[in-house]
Amino acid sequence: MNDEQIVLTLPDTQSADSVCLTQSQELSQKKATVVWGRLCPIKLPFKTMEMTKDIYTLGRSEKCDICITENELKSKWLSVMSKQHFRITREFINSNINDAVIYLEDLSQNGTFVNKVKIGRGKKVVLESNDVISLAQPIVTVYIFMSTTAFESNDLPLELKSKYAVSRKLGSGACGEVKMVFSKIGCKRFAMKTIMKLGGASGHRHPLNDPEKIMNEVKILKALKHPCVVRLEEIVDSQKAVYIVLELMEGGELFERIKNRGRLSEKTAKLIFYQVVLAVSYLHDSGITHRDLKPENILLASDSDVTLAKVSDFGLSKLVDAQTMMKTFCGTPMYVAPEILFNTGRGSYTNQVDVWSLGVILYACLSGAVPFNCQNKNISLQDQIMKGYYGFPASKFGHVSEKAIDLIKRMMTVDPRKRITIKQVLLHPWLQDRDLRDTIDNLLSRDDQENTMPSSVSRNCQVNSEYKRIIKRARLDV
Repeated sequence: MNDEQIVLTLPDTQSADSVCLTQSQELSQKKATVVWGRLCPIKLPFKTMEMTKDIYTLGRSEKCDICITENELKSKWLSVMSKQHFRITREFINSNINDAVIYLEDLSQNGTFVNKVKIGRGKKVVLESNDVISLAQPIVTVYIFMSTTAFESNDLPLELKSKYAVSRKLGSGACGEVKMVFSKIGCKRFAMKTIMKLGGASGHRHPLNDPEKIMNEVKILKALKHPCVVRLEEIVDSQKAVYIVLELMEGGELFERIKNRGRLSEKTAKLIFYQVVLAVSYLHDSGITHRDLKPENILLASDSDVTLAKVSDFGLSKLVDAQTMMKTFCGTPMYVAPEILFNTGRGSYTNQVDVWSLGVILYACLSGAVPFNCQNKNISLQDQIMKGYYGFPASKFGHVSEKAIDLIKRMMTVDPRKRITIKQVLLHPWLQDRDLRDTIDNLLSRDDQENTMPSSVSRNCQVNSEYKRIIKRARLDV
């Protein structure tokens, strides 16, 4: 049958042109409906841009697809923005809708940066998924470009793949890795931790392979709400791994902060430590013992010295047995309480194990070192911990107050029955600092309303009321 016969047999209500589309017409029709990329905002109140057109512009001009005003940037940065600052173009190769290159062209006087590298006026760079775009200065990060096809090839469970676009890797550890993800609706940023399940070669069923136990625990963890506890968004259990989607903390781990600074000032250490103690107190009141407190599990909201600190991986230890956690999750028992080592992870112990870990964390914050020596050939690391074999060398603690050292000693008491409790930690003289609590209140009031609590007022009230409740209880006990 020839082309003429095809046209003659068409119904009267259908145009022959709609069937006999040219290649370019077919391509244009597909392009009009496909979301090929997203500009996901790093700074609020920038808006998410769903990209379906071939060209997008950003600048001060109202004609730009993304028009920057004082609502998005402070006036000092807005003044150095060009009317058209940059242009993103999608260009097809061989007219194939599945084969396209995305590039960003710098149109500005003061520069556009991709991954903190300046492009240069009139120059172009190929834009790839997860590239970070900055304006005028590398620090003025505004968007992450996400290709809609980049995340489709990963092996995420369908439940997660339908909700999140996977971005760059944030870190990794013995149990898996952490990546930044964006929600496909709203482009909110989260951190997703992937914990690979252990193999069943031993014939024993590992707790991570018990879906009922995992889901029961999820209900408990999702119910936790405290401004100093990282918010759990969801947990998805698959055959190979457990995926935990968490609130994203921009400042990274306390471990990295200590490593980069050498040690923290006493004022900075106190600010962070106080928030961690509030979080642990809340967890204990909720019936949860963390059991894996260490600087890697304390996350900071910003790079500033005055920053929110939040405890993460809370309750994860309840999904694994203590012995496995010590070997796999901790890597080294540097922060593990003596009573856990005495019982090789099998015996019973109380939430006092968290207080010991807090003592080691504070020691590390103030000195930039850990209290026990892995290289000591005369006494093993485990024996050092079980005997409380540590000291305060002047080279590391000459600048530290006696009150801070006293608190560390009380927390790092080998006998858990004589060890200070979490409530008593908050009442210790070193933390009786009105300026400290005022600073934390100010931090919480600036915290995003979507984080953890319904409003900044309720967050402030929670911390203040908790502190007052602890004081009242302690006085009644006395």
